[in-house]
Amino acid sequence: MAKKASKRREALLKKVDVSKVYSVDEAIATLPELKSAKFDETVEVALNLNVDPRHADQMIRGSVVLPHGTGKTVRVAVFAKDAKADEAKAAGADLVGSDELIEQIQAGNINFDIVISTPDMMGVLGKVARVLGPKGLMPNPKTGTVTMDVAKAVENAKGGQVNYRVDKKGNIHAGIGKVSFDNAKIKENFITFVRAINKAKPASAKGKYITNAAVSLTMSPSVTLDAAELMELK
Repeated sequence: MAKKASKRREALLKKVDVSKVYSVDEAIATLPELKSAKFDETVEVALNLNVDPRHADQMIRGSVVLPHGTGKTVRVAVFAKDAKADEAKAAGADLVGSDELIEQIQAGNINFDIVISTPDMMGVLGKVARVLGPKGLMPNPKTGTVTMDVAKAVENAKGGQVNYRVDKKGNIHAGIGKVSFDNAKIKENFITFVRAINKAKPASAKGKYITNAAVSLTMSPSVTLDAAELMELK
């Protein structure tokens, strides 16, 4: 099996010029040629930013709604009560509740991809912060998941919202669609995502903001992008 996988990898590597820096259009046009898996692979973007996340003002974190969605079915859990719980259900949330949801999480039942909460429920969520936090599921105002407008938050989550957060080394990874999307949709999603990252540039970040960039599929090698072109996407 390993030999078969390595042969597939070698075949894919021949389709990518590792010495070349690709334009956005060239990279996106190359992606369909890199499909090798039997499932609909995710188009993944990797950026390295010239920021120091140890400084609070350089912790790049937020969310963006992609115009064509991610191609992924997202299960949404909402912590809300009374009228807000009704709004969340009407908007299409998969799970809505409070204490009973906490009990499910404590029992290890985490069958959702995004958690949304009204501000008054964050104290209750503190009971499972150690479970949700490491999985990147704790609601946060910066990603629009702590809000009174739960209906809008659910619609965004279902409609293609991508949350992003820079890691300790300044890297951001995100899935921005599926290889089955046509190139125009992948490009629009890509540009929307990069614009959001550029908009989040902290005033204290000096020098070249995007130092490295690449795009790939779930099972493919990376295609190196022209970081300078990306920084022009305002």
